[in-house]
Amino acid sequence: MMRKMIAVICPGIGYHKDKPLLYYSARLAQEAGYELFHADYHDMPRKIMGDSKMIAQAAELAFRQTEEQLQSVQWDAYDEILLIGKSIGTIAAAKYAADHAIPARQLWYTPLLETFSFAASAQECIAFLGEADPWSDPDRMKQAAAAHRISMYLYPQCNHSLECGDSLRNIDNLRDVMQITARFIKHQTGNIADEV
Repeated sequence: MMRKMIAVICPGIGYHKDKPLLYYSARLAQEAGYELFHADYHDMPRKIMGDSKMIAQAAELAFRQTEEQLQSVQWDAYDEILLIGKSIGTIAAAKYAADHAIPARQLWYTPLLETFSFAASAQECIAFLGEADPWSDPDRMKQAAAAHRISMYLYPQCNHSLECGDSLRNIDNLRDVMQITARFIKHQTGNIADEV
């Protein structure tokens, strides 16, 4: 019997489902047999970077909208659940899984530190971060990931979109991220890549 699987994609503010990290990870999940569900956020606050109060408000709004959009999903009908989040969407996805006891594997692209508050809910999780991400403190992020046994892949000189000032290098980085993503989606977690 064929396994029934669903992948829920939770975007960032301004980083929607058609941007590279989410577009290609969704395609990889679909190719692996996952049904796709794209959360969509609206009326999100702007200019929240560095403002913990505004980040908390945006995260709560993203969570509530995710919760509302997923209310009709019959989770027990699925053999496997994958949550894919970007930035603020990593908080929404991780909090949703924690609050609703959803047994999900999770993929986090450029998570925020607040995401790790809900890390215990993840069955298995990997994360990707740019070392020049102005939204993050890479050292604190590495400590949080290590504390929760989450594999964190770091990309030198890359920003919150995992990009740097060199387009060809961005393509190489994207390929690396997606190769790791594809192996994670297929449960090939041993020696995925060198973690930093």
